[in-house]
Amino acid sequence: MSKRWQLDPDERELFRQQVGPVKRLQHDRVELPRTAPAPVPASTYADERQVLQDMVSDYFEPAEIETGEELQYCRDGLQHSVLRKLRRGYFRVSAVLDLHGLTADAAHQALAIFLREARRDNRTCVRIIHGKGNRSRHKGPVLKHKVNQWLRHREEVLAFCSARPVDGGAGAVYVLLRRRS
Repeated sequence: MSKRWQLDPDERELFRQQVGPVKRLQHDRVELPRTAPAPVPASTYADERQVLQDMVSDYFEPAEIETGEELQYCRDGLQHSVLRKLRRGYFRVSAVLDLHGLTADAAHQALAIFLREARRDNRTCVRIIHGKGNRSRHKGPVLKHKVNQWLRHREEVLAFCSARPVDGGAGAVYVLLRRRS
């Protein structure tokens, strides 16, 4: 067994001299740590301040103005949050159909075949490029209006809306399809 270690009396005296006079504390309480403050929703407050500031500001974002060129459709019973996510591009586009240069009849057939195959392959979100009708002279975008009508009458279409600018903007639509049963 080893001997218990003891401080040398000379070292003890040296320590006492260095520390100086000591006053013993006479309490047995323990300081408990403070509880964390309640969380503050700083982001929510910042958003609300920004909304208030925007309300009194004269600045506007041109991209947020509704031009009437955008297509949008949501089948009854579908949550509006789903359409909002579709508009923001949250769904992954799994197939694309480009109708540029096709006649209305050819485009209608191509659209029907494309949607049938997409449903067969159990695709959820597809993109259809119909174009903006820039070369349609005074008639306006022919395929755009026809695609709008055709998609509204398709049973497998749950919702559709104009694509984000990076995916074609007003010249294309995202289409959300019903899953196969």
